[in-house]
Amino acid sequence: MTAKTAGSSAWIRRYRPADEARARLLCLPHAGGSASFYLPFARAFGPDIDVLTVQYPGRQDRWHEPCVDSVTGLADALLDEVLPWADRPLALFGHSMGAMVGYELAVRLERAGSPPLAVFASGRRAPSRVRANPSPVHLRDDRGLIDELRALSGTDARVFEDEELLRRALPAIRSDYKAAETYRYVPRPRLSAPVHVIVGADDGRVTPDEARAWADHTDGGFDMETREGGHFYLTEQMSSVADSVSSRILAKLLP
Repeated sequence: MTAKTAGSSAWIRRYRPADEARARLLCLPHAGGSASFYLPFARAFGPDIDVLTVQYPGRQDRWHEPCVDSVTGLADALLDEVLPWADRPLALFGHSMGAMVGYELAVRLERAGSPPLAVFASGRRAPSRVRANPSPVHLRDDRGLIDELRALSGTDARVFEDEELLRRALPAIRSDYKAAETYRYVPRPRLSAPVHVIVGADDGRVTPDEARAWADHTDGGFDMETREGGHFYLTEQMSSVADSVSSRILAKLLP
């Protein structure tokens, strides 16, 4: 399968195809998120970068498919879907749970002989940093789950106004939270790809120390950027974050 034939994959969306791009960027959503979250992000990039977004099963046009409730399961399923797109330099961008899926996918891509150009980890502590959680969100009742979504401010407000839409979305959201909350890092060799971390200055779910610990997972270089905002700083800053990510990717392509 080539990138051209992979265009029909249920997992991959291209909102702004750039067939002559010098590199590709694969974007992985947060828990409860979908490919469309990255639509304005994709549109903010120039023609040098072909932006791909991942659609996990169990939501939007894949709502009828069984959810995958583990980070490693998502990474395993994505590997064969993503490899055809590695026909040119491929970077990974994941927000929150998506950063964990991106890390595990990067490990698998390196094992497959197609290491990513770079890994961008947004709004997430390092894989090796685990927090005690006495009240996992995925085990709460529906009201508790909805309250968590409201508190994070990362879900489209229209979802809360549409009872049918919310009822349809909850199984996927619960599955994603289970994936994020039950993930446990398994020690393995460091990535050869550089890791660039971006966090919100007021994100109570990621401390600076937890974010800097991503440096322990790569031999390819590490840096960290702190931006104004909380856990979903990205929703208000997609254009400027896209500029930052684009410049870093293109700099790596210079001879």
